[in-house]
Amino acid sequence: MNTLENLERIEDRSLAAYAVLHGEHAGRLYDEPEHPFRTALQRDRDRVLHSKAFRRLGYKTQVFVNSEGDNYRTRLTHSLEVAQISRSVCRSLSLNSDYAETLSLSHDLGHTPFGHAGQDALHRLMQGHGGFEHNCQSLRIVSALEARYPSWPGLNLTRITLAGIMKHGKIYSCDTQLESIRNMRTGVSLEARLVDLCDRIAYLHHDLEDGLDSGYLTMEELNTQDFWQEAFASCEKNYGQDFALARLPLKIRTVVRALLNDCLNDLIQNSLEGISRSGFATLQDVFSVQPAELPVGNSPDMRMRLQTMHSFLKRSLYMDPAVKRMSFRGEKMIEYLFHTYMERPDLMPSHVQERVTSVGLERVIADYISGMTDRFAEKEYVYLSGGS
Repeated sequence: MNTLENLERIEDRSLAAYAVLHGEHAGRLYDEPEHPFRTALQRDRDRVLHSKAFRRLGYKTQVFVNSEGDNYRTRLTHSLEVAQISRSVCRSLSLNSDYAETLSLSHDLGHTPFGHAGQDALHRLMQGHGGFEHNCQSLRIVSALEARYPSWPGLNLTRITLAGIMKHGKIYSCDTQLESIRNMRTGVSLEARLVDLCDRIAYLHHDLEDGLDSGYLTMEELNTQDFWQEAFASCEKNYGQDFALARLPLKIRTVVRALLNDCLNDLIQNSLEGISRSGFATLQDVFSVQPAELPVGNSPDMRMRLQTMHSFLKRSLYMDPAVKRMSFRGEKMIEYLFHTYMERPDLMPSHVQERVTSVGLERVIADYISGMTDRFAEKEYVYLSGGS
């Protein structure tokens, strides 16, 4: 039978010396017994996966609000896609795929309902009270708000995982339990950097597909873009008559998949070459390098393609009047709920009100609203406003 020590050794055997190793997780904020058959980093992943905050992502906007249709990406499906991509990339680079998966699954936990518009609204409302930022909120969820254990708040993730979720050393002033993580002064691991890159790669490609499915993007617009023309021609060559006879929705998925596959192959190959040139021998070698200078990422040509895709999506999808109307409506609902709870905090659940004395009313309201799904926020707005 494998003991935990043997299991960690087995898992780490396939990892590079500069990866985040299973046995180097730096412990947890609150002491607890180790599990006999799962490493600490595997338990971190499982805890995030089983959390309520993770389940709620299924009804939070990626681009299109949940009520727009059942087939569009949500924060949940996006997080799962980032996790899958990150695992594949990290395994190819002999990095810790369990650790990368945990960071991927947790990276959007702090997002508000109604997408980035919701975050912008809450940040404006929280001016003078510490602001609102979804990465800080993700940390707050896993370290304080998620209630699953009787002996400590949050999920009690390992310090190395909390450090990986933390961006730019930022936490809310009320989250004193995270001061020790901020003071660790670790750098950014290759796994954490790759999760950030895979996040962007995932949303650019799936927003392209969802935009076409929704009709907000058209084939006429895509056919003016070199990246689309080249991928389309490649699919015509590779699939021949099968592609020619396929219905348009299938052609779209085939081309988007080809674009994504090409991008990920480039990411892996370019990162392999960069790591080889770096001379990294330990994780501390990685931590000593500024995140933007880490030798992982796409080639210059692929970075140019991704920037072109982003510019196209911003112009043709994200700034589309219909999408902006959805975002504007979400902002107004969040503003109404915030002001209503400020005037009548007794309208929030009693277990939410209990936190007011420790962190302040504004932060409690931000916690409550940011944790809402799109449909719950809209239902609450309709109920409290008497509108529709």
